[in-house]
Amino acid sequence: MGAISIFTIAVTIVVVAVPEGLPLAVTLTLAYSMRKMMRDKALVRRLSSCETMGSATTICSDKTGTLTLNKMTVVEAYLSGTKLNPCDNTGMMSSSVASLLVEGIAQNTAGAVFSPENGGAAEVAGAPTEKAILSWGLKIGMNFNDVRSKSSVLRVLPFNSVKKCGGVAVQVSDTYVHIHWKGAAELVLASCKSWFSIDGSVHPMSSDKYNELKRSIDDMAMSSLRCIAFAYCTCELTMVPREDLDKWQLPDDNLTLLGMVGIKDPCRPGVRDAVQLCSAAGVKVRMVTGDNVETAKAIAFECGILNAKDVASETTIIEGKVFREMSETAREEVADKITVMGRSSPNDKLLLVQALKRKGHVVAVTGDGTNDAPALHEADIGLSMGISGTEVAKESSDIIILDDDFTSVVKVVRWGRSVYANIQKFIQFQLTVNVAALVINVVAAVSSGAVPLNAVELLWVNLIMDTLGALALATEPPTDNLMKRHPVGRREPLVTNIMWRNLFIQALYQIAVLLVFNFDGKRIFQLHNESREHADKIKNTFVFNAFVFCQIFNEFNARKPEEKNVFGGVTSNRLFMGIVGITTVLQILIIEFLGKFFGTVRLGWKLWLLSVAIGAVSWPLAYVGKSIPVPARPFQDYLKHCCAWRRPRRRDEEQGGKS
Repeated sequence: MGAISIFTIAVTIVVVAVPEGLPLAVTLTLAYSMRKMMRDKALVRRLSSCETMGSATTICSDKTGTLTLNKMTVVEAYLSGTKLNPCDNTGMMSSSVASLLVEGIAQNTAGAVFSPENGGAAEVAGAPTEKAILSWGLKIGMNFNDVRSKSSVLRVLPFNSVKKCGGVAVQVSDTYVHIHWKGAAELVLASCKSWFSIDGSVHPMSSDKYNELKRSIDDMAMSSLRCIAFAYCTCELTMVPREDLDKWQLPDDNLTLLGMVGIKDPCRPGVRDAVQLCSAAGVKVRMVTGDNVETAKAIAFECGILNAKDVASETTIIEGKVFREMSETAREEVADKITVMGRSSPNDKLLLVQALKRKGHVVAVTGDGTNDAPALHEADIGLSMGISGTEVAKESSDIIILDDDFTSVVKVVRWGRSVYANIQKFIQFQLTVNVAALVINVVAAVSSGAVPLNAVELLWVNLIMDTLGALALATEPPTDNLMKRHPVGRREPLVTNIMWRNLFIQALYQIAVLLVFNFDGKRIFQLHNESREHADKIKNTFVFNAFVFCQIFNEFNARKPEEKNVFGGVTSNRLFMGIVGITTVLQILIIEFLGKFFGTVRLGWKLWLLSVAIGAVSWPLAYVGKSIPVPARPFQDYLKHCCAWRRPRRRDEEQGGKS
């Protein structure tokens, strides 16, 4: 029986020592956070991404629809080189120019206009930019179905994210074809060799006129407007290939400018505050957009991504083409400084993500298009848009932002940090119980051959530590203080110096007090009149009871490893309070009614009060202990340094012995 007892205690000690509750705690906190994040409009596709998001050091965000509302309207227009006031006043423009412009709007679009039979307001469908242009076209007198019926489409070149424009060829007569282009204003303007005046006459594009139009584009861009230009050219029908029409490259080098519009996409409410919250939390927000650099800069100022200091640095704002043409080493050097990337392609976003990851950043990326899939997949955390995102983008992402709002991205960061913090809380609590239980039993076993905590008691402690502790600490809600810390880097230790300090203080206190009662309990409790067996049972029951209450009280300390006030918000976490209450009730039942099963005896009220008092001392002890400063250098680094110092010394001694 003695051998069996020794074996049972040895196995139980191993069970207590192995932190098998850690996977449970991690899974619980991830699952709990995943459910709660749904309320904050974030659908988690990969469970581990919850925790990774809390360590993000940078967020590469799209502009349209994420930082802005994606509700676009044309607010400025330049036709025939003249600014329209208001933007739909085309009365002074010649009918020939107006008909060409309307033809280009109606035919060169991926959207559509539906006119109700009862004569109600027309409904516009399509992408936000297309809807804005079509709505403006209706205001200047476009009859969508009528215009499209007057010509037939020969070839469509959809919008290209690299060329930043799209084109269409339409047959307007038996001899002529009109080729319409629409896209980024400065790129379309660069392809124009002529322009229409108000009276409908065509003039060559002089350098002065080009500079004047370029200034108009810059003015619109600096007002945070997306600039779109319309141009066209004609060609004879005989120039159109009869076969392989799909391979026909539409001419784009001798265009005539029809007009330009500025489209406003206002910032989302709360985005500025969300960006500032990210900055305070040490997370750098970078805007990656296909818009003009000046437009991107203006929106970045409006959202709070840029400030006056950033503009002083040339590398803060960069064009996608410039970044793309850099060498890999140069991209790595400049990636850290980039805050705004304009006129970028999906491939530029991918290159930026790769460069930032090589620099050691934990990168989160937002994307909605099919072309964003490589960047979403490459990033540590891919965030796709639930409303405007394509299925390919969603499949490549880790988290789907259901409302396409950047403020929801910041909430995901907050929950991610909460996951990481909850795991740390559980580890601190578990290691404290581990160290105390093992040291008490091992010291007692070695010195006296008997252990104060038997196998069944240790299994109950293990249940408190693993299952109930995981449930209590893994469901702690996030606090505002989480967003005041800097993100945890890739190589930061999970157990911090603050956790080591708290752990050692509580474990040393429990070991010291309970070993004193274990070795000198009979004298302290004046049990000389009791039989030796009964006296040992009273002493061991008291040690067990005091040990459990130390863990119950220390569970409150584990909630706030860095804060002195461990009771802040404790009543709001009903699960935590419920588990503490259940643990206390079960402990009372074990001592008072389950003595035969656990090998314990009933305790008097004085010993009950003393058990609770010993546990309660952990609160003021934790309060005082948190005033002890800890070094910035991780504790593990000191151990590595010691090991590295001893290894060469041993090698030198061996070489000296050989010589």
